[in-house]
Amino acid sequence: MRRPYSTPEQLSTWLGTPAPADAERLISRASEDIDSALLTAIYPVDDDGDPLDPRIAQALADATCAQVEWQLATGDDGTGAAGQWDSVSIGPVSLSGRTGRTAGASGVELAPRADRALRRAGLEPGYVITW
Repeated sequence: MRRPYSTPEQLSTWLGTPAPADAERLISRASEDIDSALLTAIYPVDDDGDPLDPRIAQALADATCAQVEWQLATGDDGTGAAGQWDSVSIGPVSLSGRTGRTAGASGVELAPRADRALRRAGLEPGYVITW
């Protein structure tokens, strides 16, 4: 089974502060975002789906840390809900002020720094090849 692209230790180094208490959950969700952004990326992986090229592995770790950093800065918990509504109540449900942010072509909204890390590694934009 493929591991998340980053670790709490890498996140702590990226943030320059101790990793949040729920770092593993945030990293896992951010890794899913990165996976979604890379649906057409082609790079060598092992049997578990982990990248073989250390440069690619580092880019994925950087992008994951950048995604978590961005989610923390925007008040998102990795669910995407914070980016969808400016006010939410639970009981009896009340949502208001849908924001104007849009997801990219992959259907996921990536942090600008995450997107740049993936582009620098040649992982975005992806492409489809015919066999």
